[in-house]
Amino acid sequence: MTQPVRGRRGMAVAPHALASQSALAVLREGGNAVEAMVAAAATIAVAYPHMNGIGGDSFWLIGMPSGGSTEVVGIDACGASAAGVGIDQYAGLAIPFRGGSAAITVAGTLSGWDQALAISRTRLAGRLPLARLLADAIDGARHGVPVTRSQHRNTQTRQQELAGVHGFADAFLPGGAVPAVGALFTQPRLAATFEQLARAGLDDFYRGDLARSLAHDLAWAGSPLTLDDLQRHQALLRTPLQLAHSAGTVYNMPPPTQGLVSLIILGLMDRLDVGRFDHLGADYVHAAAECVKQAFAVRDRCITDPACMTVDPASFLAPQALDDMAARIDMDQAAAWGQGKGPADTIWMGVIDSQGNAVSMIQSIYHEFGAGIVLAQSGVNWQNRGASFSLDPTHINALAPGKKPFHTLNPALALLKDGRTMVYGNMGGDGQPQTQSAVFTRTMVHGLDPQAAIEAPRWLLGRTWGQSSDTLKLEGRFPAQTVRALSARGHPVEVLADFDETFGHAGCIVRETSGSLSGGFDPRSDGSVAAF
Repeated sequence: MTQPVRGRRGMAVAPHALASQSALAVLREGGNAVEAMVAAAATIAVAYPHMNGIGGDSFWLIGMPSGGSTEVVGIDACGASAAGVGIDQYAGLAIPFRGGSAAITVAGTLSGWDQALAISRTRLAGRLPLARLLADAIDGARHGVPVTRSQHRNTQTRQQELAGVHGFADAFLPGGAVPAVGALFTQPRLAATFEQLARAGLDDFYRGDLARSLAHDLAWAGSPLTLDDLQRHQALLRTPLQLAHSAGTVYNMPPPTQGLVSLIILGLMDRLDVGRFDHLGADYVHAAAECVKQAFAVRDRCITDPACMTVDPASFLAPQALDDMAARIDMDQAAAWGQGKGPADTIWMGVIDSQGNAVSMIQSIYHEFGAGIVLAQSGVNWQNRGASFSLDPTHINALAPGKKPFHTLNPALALLKDGRTMVYGNMGGDGQPQTQSAVFTRTMVHGLDPQAAIEAPRWLLGRTWGQSSDTLKLEGRFPAQTVRALSARGHPVEVLADFDETFGHAGCIVRETSGSLSGGFDPRSDGSVAAF
């Protein structure tokens, strides 16, 4: 078992080691957790381009201690659909997952960075220039980053599907071939884009020269997005949802994210007292899966653009609501359930600085390589998050102009009753809230250290990136008796490989009241914890 990384003056965790190191370098220079996170976010957009990028969306939770208490704020950097798009344009057919007609929502990621840096300057005495925060990303894009096994495998898997999509081959198939593991992968156009942002500011992506370039190339690629759509976009400060857990207060983002789902699962697992179960046993996994079904039922019935919701998401976190859902769970028999939301690729990262400022951030382009289009002038790979809209006009997530899509993305942060702070998260569609529940309960309920909690074998009910089946997936390291017992309770069990990337890339940092930090990274990823 790998030991957790420990530190005192600052810590960062990311699914790519270069990103956590970028964050650490900023912390060492006196930067705060937000500045460190922006540096990590820029680096990982370059180093893990199949998973995320500046052509996607992001969500932030920022915890800021002051005067004996901690304020937690949220940033919604999710883009809405184009003003000129509508259901009738798809003639009743499904929204495609690839190509220009899949790129129907504004990319909000950079607006999230901008909003976070505004908080850094006004609340946390942030002082580092944007050019410094983007320096590692510029260098990596200009001179190359070694290709990971994950990028190689995903490029190989998606090559046939994406090779003909506008701009994909030029960007991701240098010389017409899938880049080999360890080969230096350069993105000179993206380097120039980051240099432009460093000079002109992040808002240039929406209201400057870069915005005009993006709008021109989006139209050329067949996207309905226009300059007006980019100019209308703003990241929003949001009040996070809160769950009163027996261990403390857990925070997550409100709709359009599935943060509510993550909190419901934890609230139900708390009521089922999962701490009495072996975390590798059938009772624990069964309880978790049944809690997931209750939470997904709420998600699929209620969660959409908050402007279109008819219920208060916080009402589902009221004690009576959680008690009622918990009462429906049969510990001896698996309940039936519908289908998952489908695959997604994402990255989650966490940073805590020496002052206890804590950041939990997630950014994504939805599917691997997003819509697959890479814009000619900027080298930006645009997301396909709009493909999650429904073309059924009666559906809660029906496509409409200027509407935000449902988001699987949700970063998590917890303030514990014993004074500890925890940031944690995961990537992977339906798997995000499930792995969050595993990491939180194994750390805060079962007492595992962050690294042990993340390395422990995981389950996943439903779909995630690279998978479209709705089985209960188990890593091969679960005991055989656990697999047999779950099957006997009616779960359609599917056993996958040890440390299978299907279960996502998780991370976790815990800060003690003494200031001591401990962190865990996911061996299923290319990540690391960096600390000093």
